[in-house]
Amino acid sequence: MTTDSGPEPQAVVSPLTKAAIFLVVVINPDEASADVARNLCADMSALVRAVGFRDLTGRLTCVTSVGAAAWDRLTGLPRPAGLHAFREIRADGRHAVSTPGDLLFHIRATTRMDLCFELATQIMRRLSGAVTTADEVHGFSYFDERDLLGFVDGTENPTGPAAERAAIIGAEEPDYAGGSYVIVQKYLHDLDAWNAVPVEEQEKIIGRTKLDDIELADDVKPTSAHNALNTIEVQGEEIKILRDNMPFGSVAAGEFGTYFIGYSRSPAITEQMLQNMFVGSPPGNYDRILDFSRAVTGTLFFVPSQSLLDSFGDLGAPGAESASTDLSARTGLAAGTSPPASTDLPANTNDGSLNVGSLRGDTPR
Repeated sequence: MTTDSGPEPQAVVSPLTKAAIFLVVVINPDEASADVARNLCADMSALVRAVGFRDLTGRLTCVTSVGAAAWDRLTGLPRPAGLHAFREIRADGRHAVSTPGDLLFHIRATTRMDLCFELATQIMRRLSGAVTTADEVHGFSYFDERDLLGFVDGTENPTGPAAERAAIIGAEEPDYAGGSYVIVQKYLHDLDAWNAVPVEEQEKIIGRTKLDDIELADDVKPTSAHNALNTIEVQGEEIKILRDNMPFGSVAAGEFGTYFIGYSRSPAITEQMLQNMFVGSPPGNYDRILDFSRAVTGTLFFVPSQSLLDSFGDLGAPGAESASTDLSARTGLAAGTSPPASTDLPANTNDGSLNVGSLRGDTPR
């Protein structure tokens, strides 16, 4: 299926929800397991419809994403330009770890965790014996969209057409128009240490007031503030990503955290944000949240368009390799149809450099 402007995306640009499950799996090395995973990807639309039909007001969705190694195994198609293993970052004891992941299922429902749970159960039933679970996190909405640090999370998230421009690939990668890139990280917080910090200092670390969620003035906000380091500009224009972070935790285990998930049309944007946070901009001017929070996972995935995902069942069939060059048919981009127009974004590179602007006001690197 295509839209007037190009291939139909998956449900990346969806309203924030009260319930979510983040499920990351690794496919077993045998070809039979790859076939099982490939066929599930092709059936995901039907599976979501079947479970979601039990309560249409729950607005159940699932975004299915594929890691770099799994993309090669499952599709036989050229890798999207920005798809690679998550690049770990080390700086003075701060560590953005890189962890395994072949498939990511981002399952969301407006208020009903039971819908999310049922879909996750059906997914794992289909994948039984073919995968191992790398991570499973059940996220929840915490009061007025706050994280467990007590601050509102996602205030500056783009919405509507701006969200599509931020997250959905356009003319810059015509073969994969309608797709997206997504980076996930699981952060654990030391709440005892955080709560011992005076609120005024917490606000300077975040860059916003805690009670009423107002951004601090530039002459008050430190350059190391979380929101300052996550402001990326390219040629004078701020480039955003689309976040859908969720709190999670276990009171008995003393585990309190935030699951970060960021969609973008180029992973270089999110990677630059992480570079600013962990290394600093300039180096050493790092995000002080990391004095209280540590990343325990980190993985990069590609989100194929809905049209391409639906065709996964054919990609492993005999003769699929020769057909893989005709990407226009598989992405749903009809002849003579132009993909969505793009904004000026940095080119994806494979040399480890990010090639994007850094903190607002700094000279682009």
